[in-house]
Parts: sequence; structure tokens; C-alpha cells
Amino acid sequence: MPTTPVTTASTASDASSGTREPILLELVDESGNTVGTAEKLSAHQAPGQLHRAFSVFLFDEQGRLLIQRRALGKYHSPGVWSNTCCGHPYPGESPFAAAARRTYEELGVSPSLLAEAGTVRYNHPDPHSGLVEQEYNHLFVGLAQAAPRPDPEEVGETAFVSPAELAERHDAAPFSAWFMTVLDAARPAIRELTGSAGGW
Repeated sequence: MPTTPVTTASTASDASSGTREPILLELVDESGNTVGTAEKLSAHQAPGQLHRAFSVFLFDEQGRLLIQRRALGKYHSPGVWSNTCCGHPYPGESPFAAAARRTYEELGVSPSLLAEAGTVRYNHPDPHSGLVEQEYNHLFVGLAQAAPRPDPEEVGETAFVSPAELAERHDAAPFSAWFMTVLDAARPAIRELTGSAGGW
């Protein structure tokens, strides 16, 4: 199973003040309609506020899935493996635009193809941090035809895995609480994208 550790560094800070603006998430109802905004951390504190999110699954030409191990410095689910990219649109930003933006920011990859793959709603508490994922998640599948260049503040390492390799890794290492939920919801689109090459 090829694994690529992150060895390059990059920073993104406000040079004038050294502070970061609060990150706002878009709150939604059970149908995915916008109902307001909330600060990112407060939206994840128990019992959680339902908010819009996205999950990306990128594959190489052999039908292998690009997964990432979240950086140890992240306050939510640090050091666990997950799908290619997860995140939250800014208020008013389309999920598609947010998915493309964050995939590039985290992994240095611009998908050569990115397609909508439905939505899934879930409630997943994180047993280690006590934070709660109450999310209305927009799913995307696509192709990665360039080598990842991850931001080490976001990503600890990356790997391209086959279904068998993923199952082996999932048995041996911790994965994000939401990983299997979003993977299972995206499988029909994944199979359409990868065909016989993937075996998903």
C-alpha cells in the first residue's frame, strides 16, 4: 500500500495581526435549506447543530481511492484516516466550489473531474474529543491525475488504496467517525466513475 508522508511546509496566517477570523458554517434544516450560520467550533459542540458539509472521493486511473490521515494538530479527529477531503462551505458558497477549493488547499490537487454524488445526513459523536458531527453532507467523486502535495498543517500523510487495501487499513488503524457513512452513501457514484477498474 503506497503511502506518501508529508514533508513540505506551508503557512497561511494574517500577517498584519497574527489572528484568524472566526470560521462560520451554514446551518440547515433537515431538507438542506439554509436557516442561519454558526461559528465552526460551537456548531460541533454537543449536541451539535445541523450544518452543511461536503466529502470528496478522488480516484487514480487504476481505480484506487486517495485517502488522507488528518494532521495531528487538528482539533477535530486528529491523526485518523479519512476520505480524500472533507469540509464545510462558507455561508453562500456552493458545495461544489467548496469541495474543489478545499481539495486544492489541503492536498494541492485540482480534480480533473468532479461530479455530484448525492447527499447524506448523519449524527456522529467523536468519542475522543466529545465533538459532534451533525451534518447534511454533499458528496462528490472525481479523478486525481496529479500527485498530491499536501499541506502538513492539514494532512499527515496520504495513500492511494484499492478496496482490499482499504479494508485491511480500516481494520488496523483508526478512521474518522463519519468515514464509512459517507463512503457507503457515495458507492453508487463511485462504481459509476471507476467501473470495473475499481471493484468498489
